[in-house]
Amino acid sequence: MSAAATGPLAGVRVIDLSTILAGPLACQLLGDYGADVIKIEHPLKGDGMRGHGPSKDGVALWWKEISRNKRAVALNIKDPAGAAVLLDLVATADVLVENFRPGTLEKWGLGPDVLHERNPRLVVARVTGFGQTGPYAQRAGFGTLVEAMSGFAYLTGPADGPPTLPAFGLADSICGLAASTAITMALLHRERTGEGQVIDLDLLSPLTTAVGPGPTAYQQLGVVETRHGNRSTNNAPRNTYETRDGHWVAVSSSAQSIAERVMRLVGHPEVIDEPWFASGRGRAGHADEIDAYVGGWVRERDRAEVVRAFTEAGAAVAPIYSARDLVEDEHVRATGMLTEVDDDELGPVLMHNVMWRMSASPGSIRFTGRPLGTDTEEVLADLGYDPERVADLRKRQVVA
Repeated sequence: MSAAATGPLAGVRVIDLSTILAGPLACQLLGDYGADVIKIEHPLKGDGMRGHGPSKDGVALWWKEISRNKRAVALNIKDPAGAAVLLDLVATADVLVENFRPGTLEKWGLGPDVLHERNPRLVVARVTGFGQTGPYAQRAGFGTLVEAMSGFAYLTGPADGPPTLPAFGLADSICGLAASTAITMALLHRERTGEGQVIDLDLLSPLTTAVGPGPTAYQQLGVVETRHGNRSTNNAPRNTYETRDGHWVAVSSSAQSIAERVMRLVGHPEVIDEPWFASGRGRAGHADEIDAYVGGWVRERDRAEVVRAFTEAGAAVAPIYSARDLVEDEHVRATGMLTEVDDDELGPVLMHNVMWRMSASPGSIRFTGRPLGTDTEEVLADLGYDPERVADLRKRQVVA
C-alpha cells in the first residue's frame, strides 16, 4: 500500500488523460501536493512517455518521475465500454487533464458538455499546441514548433549562427507549470462558486510570455531583437567564460552594484567612472571591452578559485553544470533539491524533489511511476465494479 496523501490538494481527484509532456508534468505537480491522480493509458500501447528518455533494463527512468504519485489504470477510452468507465470516474473526480488534438474527445462522445453533464463541478484542462480555436488549432502542436514560433529560437544562439532550439522540452515544461497554476485557480473558483469550467491552454502562450516583451517593443518602437549569443542587450558583463582548468562559469550583473564589484575584482575599477558604465544598456554597448577584462581574469584561474573570489566579493557567478555536477553540488544535497525514492523495479531512484517548500502543507513523493495497469482493479473496485465485471472489461479492452 502507498503512503496516505497529504498536502494542500489531499482529497482532490485528478484524471490524467494526457501524454508527452505538459499535461503529465502538470498532473505530477498536482500529485506531489496531495492530489489522487489516476493515470489512464491504453491497455496495449501505454503512454508515449514510457518510451522517452533513457531506460535501465527496459524500465523507463523518466517515467518513474513524471508518473510518480499517479495510480496506473489501463483503459481504452475509444471503446464505448472504456468511455463508460471513464464517465464513472469523472463522476468522482475534480479535475480532468487532456491534450488530444481539438475535437478528439468530442469525436469519442467525451467532450466537455458530456463530462459536465456527468459532473458539473469538474475542471477540464485542455492542453494543446495552439489552442482549441484559431487557424492553427488543428496543426500538430509539439514543443519544438512552439519553441520556434515563440521567438525563443530566434533569440538563442551566436549572432552569426543559426537559430537554436533547446536540448530539452522547454515549451512543454513551462506549459506544465502554467497548467498546474490554472487548475488550482479553477479549483479556487469552484470552491467559491461551486462551478466547474474548461481551461483552454496552448503551449505557445506561456513560452511567449517567458521570452519577454518583444511584441511590445516591436509595436511601440519597431525594434526586433536579434541573437547575440550569451550576451545581453540589457547589461554587461553577462556571458560565459572558460576557466584555466577547462570549466565554464556564467557571470551576471543585472544590478549596477554587482557590475561595479565585478570590475573591481578583475582589476579594472577605472571603467566604473566612465559615463556609459552607469546603465545596463550603456555597459552592454561596451561588452567587448568588459568581456576582455572579465574573460582574461577568469582564464588565469581554476573554476573553484573563480567561484570563491566572486562569492567573497559579493559578485554574481555560477559554474555551468552537467547533470553529474548538479548531483554532486553541496547546496543541492543540503537542501534536498534531489531525493532518492524507493522503487519496486529499480531500487532507490534519484529524482527531482517536490518543486516548492510549504511550511504548513508540504508536498511529498509517495511512490514512483507504476507499471502499466497496476492499479486498474483497485480503482475500478472503488467505483463498485465487481471482480467479474473488471475481468470482462479487461478482456474486451485488450482486443478493442
